[in-house]
Amino acid sequence: MKLQRKNRLRATALGVIAVSSALALTACGSDDNDKTSGSTGGTGKTSAASNIKCDGAKGQLLASGSSAQKNAMDLWVKNYMAACKGVEINYKASSSGEGIIAFNQSQVGFAGSDSALKPEEVANSKKVCTGGGQGINLPMVGGPIAIGYHLEGVDSLVLDAPTVAKIFNSKIKNWNDEAIAKLNPSAKLPDKAIQAFHRSQDSGTTQNLGKYLGATAKADWPYPAEKKWPAPGGQAAAGSSDVAAQVKQTDGAIGYFELSYATAQSIKTVDLNTGAAAPVKATPENASKAIAAAKIKGTGKDLALGLDYTTKADGAYPLVLVTYEIACDKGNKADTLGTVKSFLTYTAGDEGQKILSDAGYAPIPAEINAKVRETVAGLQ
Repeated sequence: MKLQRKNRLRATALGVIAVSSALALTACGSDDNDKTSGSTGGTGKTSAASNIKCDGAKGQLLASGSSAQKNAMDLWVKNYMAACKGVEINYKASSSGEGIIAFNQSQVGFAGSDSALKPEEVANSKKVCTGGGQGINLPMVGGPIAIGYHLEGVDSLVLDAPTVAKIFNSKIKNWNDEAIAKLNPSAKLPDKAIQAFHRSQDSGTTQNLGKYLGATAKADWPYPAEKKWPAPGGQAAAGSSDVAAQVKQTDGAIGYFELSYATAQSIKTVDLNTGAAAPVKATPENASKAIAAAKIKGTGKDLALGLDYTTKADGAYPLVLVTYEIACDKGNKADTLGTVKSFLTYTAGDEGQKILSDAGYAPIPAEINAKVRETVAGLQ
């Protein structure tokens, strides 16, 4: 009996040691994971902190602008702050117009915009970019502008540019309109009023939609491509997230926003009849095919891009935008320059670009991205 009792005590002790060891290893593993990776917010991928260089980064960095890149920025900021302890990045997703105003009023270290700076905005930037500097456009993330819709009983929808233009210009007002029916012969389109939603504030997403419609449906979209919504009628909502939310909850609704918002809220998106062999879906891959044909039209260190909205290449989704991070080429604030360079080096780097596709965005083509990295490294 004494021997059996002694053996049982010995086995129990060994079991406790084993469990304790396992817990210790698990805890060590958790600590290591926290130190070496940042969550990507549900994409299933992480960014190794050892690949994020925090050199010169310190304190707090304020930034604001484009809501189109909000979901990408959320991932980038989370990963970066996990790697660079003690550094805080606050990005306010509002609109491109508000971001540029904040930048030119010296309120932020960089701004996000879905359209390149206008000449007058560059002129204003010279007041805050000291020592002869100016604001420059750094293309950082691309992607499709999805035409999202909510129409009960219709799981697939094809539209072409003239029809999209007429819908948002209040010329087509019902879902069973002949123009829509012709493009969707097998769909059971209801006799229901179309509720078209657009952005209420100045928006680069609006401007890019205008550029696309102006290039492909000029007769039906006679407006200049501006950040402010130009057409009569429709309903306004603030930010891409609010437009998407309205479409999500309203039967008969249609709106435009970045694909990431459609993906996050399971909103159906329109396939575009571009004249290619088949209608083109709004996907990061198809957007990349269109963005890859972009040419740099900026001069000097400015990397503004010229996009071809009229492409009919198979599998190329032409309704795209490229979001720029706007910073001073020289004359950045001394207390935030190190953080701006460190953060944008990460977002333009391999790790920062790799996480974009899973979030509904398109990485910047390699040839252009190489110039972005070179320019970021030279910011002063």
